[in-house]
Amino acid sequence: MTAQEKIQMYHQEQLLDFVDELEPDESEALEKQIESIDFSVLDGLKTRKEDTARGKISPLKAMELDEIDKRRDEFKACGIEAIKAGKVGAVLLAGGMGTRLGSNDPKGMYRIGVNKDLYIFECLINNLTDVVKEAGEYIHLFIMTSDLNYKATTKFFKEKNYFGYPENYITFFKQEMAPTCDYNGKVFLEEPGKVSVSPNGNGGWFLSMMNTGALDVVKKNGIEWLNIFAVDNVLQRICDPVFVGATIKENKAVGSKVVRKNAPDEKVGVMCLEDGKPSIVEYYELTDELLHETDERGERVYNFGVILNYLFKVKDLEEIVKHSLPYHIVEKKIEHIDRDGNTVKPDKPNGYKFEQLVLDMIHLADSCLPFEVVREKEFAPVKNKEGVDSVESARELLVKNGVEI
Repeated sequence: MTAQEKIQMYHQEQLLDFVDELEPDESEALEKQIESIDFSVLDGLKTRKEDTARGKISPLKAMELDEIDKRRDEFKACGIEAIKAGKVGAVLLAGGMGTRLGSNDPKGMYRIGVNKDLYIFECLINNLTDVVKEAGEYIHLFIMTSDLNYKATTKFFKEKNYFGYPENYITFFKQEMAPTCDYNGKVFLEEPGKVSVSPNGNGGWFLSMMNTGALDVVKKNGIEWLNIFAVDNVLQRICDPVFVGATIKENKAVGSKVVRKNAPDEKVGVMCLEDGKPSIVEYYELTDELLHETDERGERVYNFGVILNYLFKVKDLEEIVKHSLPYHIVEKKIEHIDRDGNTVKPDKPNGYKFEQLVLDMIHLADSCLPFEVVREKEFAPVKNKEGVDSVESARELLVKNGVEI
């Protein structure tokens, strides 16, 4: 479909407001961008209220620390064997920027060190290297970037010599982008010749691997399991042999690292069953009744928060992506230009971004193992500059775990 046809079909004529002022090459670039954008995500605005209904939520039992400790040697041996055989790969989801940390760089480039140069990306590479040393085998690392940060990320890794990790074991790829729009569904312009787009969420990662050829590398290397993880948790253990082994031994389609919540109302999603299939229920969806529901031991059953560290079987992923994942519509502050060409920097939400989420991939899987990890040893998210889940709190936890900063 041509750019003009798409514009007419989705009533987005405002995207051509400044076309007469553009140079020929700028005009051509805008046309190509419009042709490449999937405007069908906007259809979700019409059915938004209908899509929010959830199925029947019930508990999904986690494998807790005491059981893991009893079977640690068994799980670890199985995980090490899979890693040594080259069957396990890692996927770092790093398509975002460090805006909330006050940085204009990719989030992973943020300097978490105080007395020395230590970056978020570096922490993650160090954590993966710990497992490599343990297993005696390098693990292929796939790094998902976006149009926003691909150049800066790849340049940074090259300048830092990949933090000592072999370059031939690293593959960069870009995630898909989705348009941003105002509350009336009109897509924003970022500048006169450029449509405003943003990364399409953490659920599009496998489709992006397929579309960019990264999956060909997976197949060529005989990788059967992919451990996906978020960029902002500097303490997480990646391709942890015990976690890998437990997921394989328990014959589950997905493994999900979880931590015990520090309070019933902590703002983390929790593992559950939805209509009998594995899922994640967000903290704001938990009713008082669900929040305080207990098991026969008197323990809260919705007490294990996800940390965005999952192990997926590649074979199952290929089936999952045959389904069309829904787009979640999120209110955001979106910088753009108005109809007069003036830059608008909003101080409160002014429109929507469209994101696919991993939780929908998990719900399409047949089974899932929630696998408990020690919170203080594996959960140090860097979401904010100060306060809860911040640069400050992550630094404290790094020091507690013996990391020099």
